[in-house]
Amino acid sequence: MKRIVVLIITAISLMGCVQKNVYSEYQSVPVIGWNADSVLTYTWSIDDTAATYRILIDVRHTELYPYQNLWFFINRPLSLKDTIEFYLADERGQWLGKKYGGYIKMPILYEEAYKFDSIGEYTMTIQQGMRTERLRGVSDVGVIIRKNDELKN
Repeated sequence: MKRIVVLIITAISLMGCVQKNVYSEYQSVPVIGWNADSVLTYTWSIDDTAATYRILIDVRHTELYPYQNLWFFINRPLSLKDTIEFYLADERGQWLGKKYGGYIKMPILYEEAYKFDSIGEYTMTIQQGMRTERLRGVSDVGVIIRKNDELKN
């Protein structure tokens, strides 16, 4: 009986750690490679302008990805443009993300406390910014948005 009570208490406490996404969408990149002029578009709705939001970009790639880093050109809400670089591997070539089957999943914190100005739809676009016409090894790119007050851990 004590074990059942402990299991129930553990399950309830773990449910409090679940992070709820306001938005989560992944877009696949062609197997033959991500063309330099190909743009991924993400659109979501916001209904709470009092909150701040955490925005993550989640990259899934294979071990065939030929570089240590990855550059993105991002057009985000309010017509702001960013160029960001992040690392998928360390200086010894070891992948930094978590391996799942034949893929490596690497979430990147893009904004920690972003505040949307108004209720409505927002759009973000992502384009690969590497110096290659067709980038191989990236399988999916996702955008995840979470309300900061819903983050329990």
